[in-house]
Amino acid sequence: MESRSFHYKGKKFPICARCFGELMGIVFGILTFAFFSVSGWVALILMLPMLFDGFLQSLTKYESNNIKRCITGFLFGYGIITLFIISSLWAMSKGYTLGNNIG
Repeated sequence: MESRSFHYKGKKFPICARCFGELMGIVFGILTFAFFSVSGWVALILMLPMLFDGFLQSLTKYESNNIKRCITGFLFGYGIITLFIISSLWAMSKGYTLGNNIG
């Protein structure tokens, strides 16, 4: 939807405001994970605002704005990439341990 995207110099962004926020959250999470990260539980909690905003918008007449969509998308993107990195590191450490015990 045209109204759910940011515009720059009269041109619409190719993705919606929420997806733009998610993308920025993912990039931010990748760039900062080595220096700062949150626990898996906090990452899950960071994902909730976007889920609530999206469901509330789809189930009621409430209409979110692009700034709110972008912020909740950013939190979701940061949370999802943090969970992905944590789970990947955990799986690699378990595989490494298992490999050392077998060989």
